[in-house]
Amino acid sequence: MLPFEGHSPISVQAIGVGDRIDIKALERTEPLATSPLTIRAGDQGAAVLFRYGVAVLFNLSPVEEASFLEHLASLVTLPRDNPENERAEIRIDQNAREQAVDGIIWMKELDVERLQIIADVMARSVTLAESEASVASVFDTIEPLAHALQRGAARSRQANELLRHIGGTLIIQHKMVGRVRVEESPELLWEFPHLERLYRRLFEEYELRERHSALERKLALISRTAETLLGLLHHRSSMRVEWYIVILIVAEILIMVGEILFLK
Repeated sequence: MLPFEGHSPISVQAIGVGDRIDIKALERTEPLATSPLTIRAGDQGAAVLFRYGVAVLFNLSPVEEASFLEHLASLVTLPRDNPENERAEIRIDQNAREQAVDGIIWMKELDVERLQIIADVMARSVTLAESEASVASVFDTIEPLAHALQRGAARSRQANELLRHIGGTLIIQHKMVGRVRVEESPELLWEFPHLERLYRRLFEEYELRERHSALERKLALISRTAETLLGLLHHRSSMRVEWYIVILIVAEILIMVGEILFLK
């Protein structure tokens, strides 16, 4: 039974608290459910926690949210200074069509499994928002590098910066594909297949597929651009080395010619 049974509306906030959440310690409590871990929080609230760094809080006051996140901080790896978050409101209406419209999630009823489905979709949405912000930042930094290379003003230190961007895109791709798995159905649907329609509807209304596809295209573009710029930098560096060698050879020949003329 949910701690806020019969309440309506119910506030929801998904927060990208960090890179990972170590939920093993919390699994030893008395959870409302597992996979994903769902626990009680606040006086009449609940939280759904995802290993990939997102906490989804239900029916918590601002003070309770702050207190919960403070206690959760010790279990978070690489906490975010300015975490991405997304808010919504659940309203219960037996005559409503179960869907999300303008930040309001309409439900005919609310049980633990439906709570987990809502949390899963919102957690994926927040993770996508984090990745979208990171990709936008990379675009802003790669463009000046491309212009510098075009002017012939690129330096070797910028090669290190390009390598860092390539590494950053690989990390984002690893998180989206290996840990979050945005386009895969949650394991919960294997046990509760009747919730498939609800999940698909929320998945589409939060535009997760479209956003994920757009993110993949941007990541591929960043990777190709960075690799191309890095290749050009290395080519220019190689050309300079070759010219240095030519200059040294010419200098040595001139010295030898000078010595021969001097001996005569």
